[in-house]
Amino acid sequence: MKKHYASSWLAIAAVLAATAPAAAQQQILAIKGTVREAGTQQPLPGVSVSIKGGTTGTVSDASGQFQLRDKLQFPFVLVFNMIGYEPKEISILDAKTPITVGLESKAVLTNEVVVSASRVEESRLKSPVAIEKLDIRAIKETPAPSFYDALENVKGVQMTTSSLTFKVPNTRGFNIPNNFRFMQLVDGVDMQAATLGVPLGNAIGPTELDVASVEITPGAASALYGMNAINGMANLTTKSPFTYQGLSVYQKLGVNHVDGKDRDPSVLTETAVRWAQTLGPAQRWAYKVNLSYLRGTDWLANTQTDQNPQNLSSANPRFPELSGSNNPAADLWNRYGDDNAGNVSITIPYNGRNETFNVRRTGYYERDLTNPIVRNIKADASLHYKLTDKMELSYGYRFGLMDGVFQRGNKIQLDGVTVQNHKLELRGQDFTLRGYMLIENTGDSYNLNPLALNLDLQNGSNAVWGGKFRTELLSQINNGTSLADAMRAARTVADAGRAQPGTPEFNALKNQITRTNNWDSGVNVPGAPIPGGAALTQRSHTYHADALWNLGPRVKFVDVVLGADARLYAVRPDGNNFVDFGRPLAERNQPGGANQYYKKIGGFAQATKLLFNDRLKLTGSLRLDYNPEFSPKLNPRVAAVYSAGAQQNHNFRASYQNGWRFPSLFEALSFVNNGNVRRVGGLARVNEGLNYLDNSYTLTSISQFNAAVNAYVAANAGTTASQAALRPEIRSLLQVGNLPTEQPEQINAYEVGYRSVLLDNRLSLDVDAYYNIYSGFLGQVEVSVPKDANGQQVQVGSDDAVLAALNTNRAARQDRYRVYTNARNDYHSYGSTLGLTYNVIQKFTLGGNVSYNALSANDEADIFVTGFNTPKWVTNVTFGNREVVRNVGFNVVWRRQTSFYWESPLANGQVPAYQTVDAQVNVRVPALKSTIKVGGANLLNNRYIQYAAGPTIGGLYYVALTFDGTVLR
Repeated sequence: MKKHYASSWLAIAAVLAATAPAAAQQQILAIKGTVREAGTQQPLPGVSVSIKGGTTGTVSDASGQFQLRDKLQFPFVLVFNMIGYEPKEISILDAKTPITVGLESKAVLTNEVVVSASRVEESRLKSPVAIEKLDIRAIKETPAPSFYDALENVKGVQMTTSSLTFKVPNTRGFNIPNNFRFMQLVDGVDMQAATLGVPLGNAIGPTELDVASVEITPGAASALYGMNAINGMANLTTKSPFTYQGLSVYQKLGVNHVDGKDRDPSVLTETAVRWAQTLGPAQRWAYKVNLSYLRGTDWLANTQTDQNPQNLSSANPRFPELSGSNNPAADLWNRYGDDNAGNVSITIPYNGRNETFNVRRTGYYERDLTNPIVRNIKADASLHYKLTDKMELSYGYRFGLMDGVFQRGNKIQLDGVTVQNHKLELRGQDFTLRGYMLIENTGDSYNLNPLALNLDLQNGSNAVWGGKFRTELLSQINNGTSLADAMRAARTVADAGRAQPGTPEFNALKNQITRTNNWDSGVNVPGAPIPGGAALTQRSHTYHADALWNLGPRVKFVDVVLGADARLYAVRPDGNNFVDFGRPLAERNQPGGANQYYKKIGGFAQATKLLFNDRLKLTGSLRLDYNPEFSPKLNPRVAAVYSAGAQQNHNFRASYQNGWRFPSLFEALSFVNNGNVRRVGGLARVNEGLNYLDNSYTLTSISQFNAAVNAYVAANAGTTASQAALRPEIRSLLQVGNLPTEQPEQINAYEVGYRSVLLDNRLSLDVDAYYNIYSGFLGQVEVSVPKDANGQQVQVGSDDAVLAALNTNRAARQDRYRVYTNARNDYHSYGSTLGLTYNVIQKFTLGGNVSYNALSANDEADIFVTGFNTPKWVTNVTFGNREVVRNVGFNVVWRRQTSFYWESPLANGQVPAYQTVDAQVNVRVPALKSTIKVGGANLLNNRYIQYAAGPTIGGLYYVALTFDGTVLR
């Protein structure tokens, strides 16, 4: 090992020595000049002026003048860059000629460079797949409250907002709030929190002051990036401290809830600071520091749509008078504790028959269980060293803390969640070596559903509560009260003594439950210890290493890129969400034990060939990923881009790729008991001893079976439920699960597209179409394993198993599981997007995009609902002028999406169509190096939701002040 280190340092010394003779021949020169806008001849402040291929640079002042000093040798090239203007290079032959440069204003950018599509720099026009980009200019001009909110206006992107602090993008369908099919990278680091199973790019990623660009790749990207990129990826790149130096400060003050409907009008504040500097006489050392703090009042989820209406078999379909607000079995979107776990069967004599009614526990509303105040703290620091002009070594540390609400199987109140990231990277002109570690801690977070269930259980078990309900219901009916009124009266009596929101007793009980890391719900009586808790206590480490090598000219006939990566998840068992599977089954819910590991390795090779005078670009890649839980998986991709026209500005592209997604940690290894339903991963080792894969009935069929039993008993006086259950036509309704052992999810993705810049670079056009085939789609299905009266498993199909499926036996004779497994059907989705940007006149720009997404129907129902969860049509229209008068610009964005049906384990229902208008006006004050932006998102306060049971989002109005003392080098 010592020899290895010694040889490394000798190699570095040799490189430095090799550069010394060249430096000795150079002389110190002072270069001066002026930069103006071509046409108007107005001086341009803030233009980056740098030496091509060097590390030295400066920025023009308020009068457009610049000066730089460096060790130089004639001739050399100066590079001029400014957002919104065409970059320019000029050769400097001597020190005598005055330097005066005119930059052409460009409202439509034509020469954007992207990296994410092929993992090498290339023109966006000639990218082999669809790709979108937000650069510094677009981020500054967006009317959205933050650069992350601006992603919603990008072509093909659907945003899901769970909180002010928590937003997740998606593309091309199958959307969920914790979207582990969409990868988010920040400077090459995967931002997915391992145990939460959710990407936290906006919560722990860069501040607005430090973002250089955001690239969005819609659709599958797993052929090059592996793991979780089958629905797309966002690649965030931050500013280099060598290029952007100095102090920047950002202060935003906003207000939301202006109508007072959900909460009182509330102030939102966000402060960010960035400082970067080079060190040493040769300026080979550099560092940067970022810090930001956001605080605001969160959006409230308070939509009370009933997803268990009276007409369903799990409610009371035989009694029309129990519909609507009279439904005693209602399961409301934003109320918890009223789901299946809170269902109680009440049997009484009614109208001359023994009738069985489904009644749900009362539950608690989300507004009473969550904390309205949210925080987001971000901090990062990095140290960089240039070994040579083209090789840089860096270490970075990133810390994020966030509050908010997000949805997995249930809603989670995030409280003090922290993620830390340590990264070490060596980057050269044609290679990158990177290693990083993520440390996740869920802080004081808790799950709303077990919280509500255990709050209700403190007032009596389901059996105790049901007994009170039955007694009062029967009394009311016997006194001639109508059925609906009798149900309400019975609930009031059964709920007597229940903890009421807002009281000290409620707050004390809530605090006790949220600090208890045990979601099991069992029998309880008032005054006894709480049987279960709601704390989300998860700790994990993610270790990752990757390497990328662009062989470039080393292979003459083709351009080759090689890459490899390895990842290891280490999860500390908490005895609740994750357990030690090495322990006996009876001891798994004890906290602690051996860490649980989940890992994968992968590598890829990509070859690109230019043909026909560089008009045709052919790209092929092959990736191999291996997870020890599964067999190795191959991910091929082939693509072609043909550039037509005299200027090669008509670019046609086509691609195919195959992608795999290994199950996330939660999908693979979870072991959560919540409301007497255990949510379990689908791996074979989780199933050992439980047998939910092959010895269970599906919940859907159990509901149909019990409805048939109740109907038969009601129609046949004297028949018992057990006798009805054993009738052949009724017992045949029970469907055996026969779930396969969990396997990776697969996609075959086809895409074609066209991209061009026309009309003398005034019109930008981008259109694409895709067709995806998903196989082995991963989701959840709820099943019950039958038991006998002694608690021993019995075989499905037997009489004992049939009787165990009765609602009256559900607590004692069923072990219920919600299992991650693969769908039996393939799913075919397709769609298209169109984007246009047109420079109307002078600097006025009109742009727009429209996206269409659809899912083909299957002939047979699957074992679970996959949930496409995507509107068919999404439209964005923008109009703006970055400088309508000197130093004043504006931008307006109109967005509309159509209604669609949302399906998830938590809530199902129609998401209404909505439209919003965002706008901003910005005023630049060059003398103070500052910009004032005044704007609003959803200016007309058009209240809307983005998914079933999601928060209602209203207007957010803000004023932001940015001081940018950055000097571009």
